[in-house]
Amino acid sequence: MSRRIVPGLALAALLPITGCTSAPPPPSPPPVRPALQLVAFDTCDQLSTDLRKAAKDSVGPYGFDSFSYEFSRAAPQGARSMADSASASKATPEFSGTNVHEAGVDEPDIVKTDGRRIVTITDGTLRVIDAASKKVTGKLAIDNGYDADLLLAGDRALVLSRGGGTEVVYDSKMPMPSDPELILVDLTGTPRVISRYQGEGTLVDARQTGDTARIVLKRTPRITFPQRPSARTAEDRTEANQRVIDRAGVDAWLPGWKVTTGDTVETGKVACNDVRRPATFSGRSMLTVLTFAMSAPKLDGGRPVSIVADGDTVYGTPGSLYVASDQRWRLDRFPGRDNRTVPQQTDIYRFEVAGAEPPVYRAAGKVPGFLINQYAMSEWDGHLRVATTDRSASSSAVRVLKTDDLTQVGEVTGLGKNERIYSVRFIGPRGYVVTFKQTDPLYSVDLSKPSAPEVTGELKITGYSAHLQPVGPDRLIGIGQEASTEGRRLGTQVSLFDVSDPAAPRRLAQHHLANAYSEAEFDPHAILWWPATELLVVPISGAGALALKVSGSGLASAGEIAKGGQPDAIRRSLVIGDELWTLSHGGLQASRLSTLAPIAFVAN
Repeated sequence: MSRRIVPGLALAALLPITGCTSAPPPPSPPPVRPALQLVAFDTCDQLSTDLRKAAKDSVGPYGFDSFSYEFSRAAPQGARSMADSASASKATPEFSGTNVHEAGVDEPDIVKTDGRRIVTITDGTLRVIDAASKKVTGKLAIDNGYDADLLLAGDRALVLSRGGGTEVVYDSKMPMPSDPELILVDLTGTPRVISRYQGEGTLVDARQTGDTARIVLKRTPRITFPQRPSARTAEDRTEANQRVIDRAGVDAWLPGWKVTTGDTVETGKVACNDVRRPATFSGRSMLTVLTFAMSAPKLDGGRPVSIVADGDTVYGTPGSLYVASDQRWRLDRFPGRDNRTVPQQTDIYRFEVAGAEPPVYRAAGKVPGFLINQYAMSEWDGHLRVATTDRSASSSAVRVLKTDDLTQVGEVTGLGKNERIYSVRFIGPRGYVVTFKQTDPLYSVDLSKPSAPEVTGELKITGYSAHLQPVGPDRLIGIGQEASTEGRRLGTQVSLFDVSDPAAPRRLAQHHLANAYSEAEFDPHAILWWPATELLVVPISGAGALALKVSGSGLASAGEIAKGGQPDAIRRSLVIGDELWTLSHGGLQASRLSTLAPIAFVAN
């Protein structure tokens, strides 16, 4: 599995343990929060001076992280069917795509299909499977491909190898994780690598519109911090690291890249005057957005757009790309590090995207509190809705910002007192927020008036939903954990909610698997919702996959899915025509969509 953590888990330890939720107070006029501004650096000297100052405030006794490595946070994602793609051949059967947040915006995943072939990236190998013959038609070993996802456009696949880990280097020559790589693969005939882009740092996330991929990378400065075994205190170590930062040049921060196409190698580095900065920043990372046309003859430098920021959550629409960051990393601070109060704040940057052009920065804003994942953001009708948990307020809120300048125009606060957000879903003019500590209030929020959002109803039940999936008009599926009245988790549960009455959301049905958990609880890519047959497929760890028929008023078992009659670690499901395909660690299984009876197994 990818090295990912669930955003927001740290918040569970930050909120005091108390009883159940009380109803939120009536909305009050929100304070006006001005938009942030991004400005360019005039010179490299100014850039390096400002970066060094900020980095010295951020560094601790062991570098920029309290441990010798860091995990990148990937944001869980939503739902889409690609059956009506305009580019699909008339002979191509209907098929499902990766479960994504917004229609028209694809997200990286370990499996993709165009209805004719299935492309997977598992265990460091890209495989192409012909859906009709059910045979592997091509394999390609990918160096640095064991923690990778892919995007698909026509006869091209773009493999995104995460790399990962911190760039803190000790003079004891500790082994270093690899940097992220983007590998453009030609799928015609035997798969072959066209170009390799080698970046620096970690891969945050990516989005694809049409055949254009936009990749977000985050780079920690390459600075060698000596171990200093003679240092007696954390303060001594921190002061020594600050002196090292004082001697660092600007190149320690500027992201570089290398593109290899055949025998040709091109290299480059982001220029000082191409870097933008907000009013405040940590100096511990540089955020860069790259743009690639997957149909181009080869990869290039990606036309980078860089910001001095700590981006960790990406959300995309057909016309916008949002990158959000907060300062939860400061919660690991040691004595001697910047000891200011950790800002309960999330910064949000909006870029306009169009065609194959690089993104254009349009606005920056900020909201109190922390996001759970990308589903906590949603653009609709000229506004961005954002749901956050704020430890300082011991509750959560939904705020509405104008997309043109990201200034706040409305808010509703007081959700889930002494709890935190576990899932969010915005659908048109409505929003649904789940908070949890001991019980699960599902809040229904009216956002039709951006200046005056309000909670119209709530439902309290045991357990919680970690993901909310729309399954038709006025129906939501919640996938998460059942729990005791004291908040103890009891196993995976799937709930069907009726949200037709904004004042009274209710649960129509529940399916509970004791002592189980599902990858779908932290990665919605794992979910398949196929409206044509009302089929929901959710992988269950160690037990194959759960298949449910979702009717207007209930959930019914559609059967069990297991490889060769035996449970296997199923991770993804997709539909091609009248067949259901499930991806496990061993390969792909095809089953009849109508009965779930196995047809064939294509081993890796």
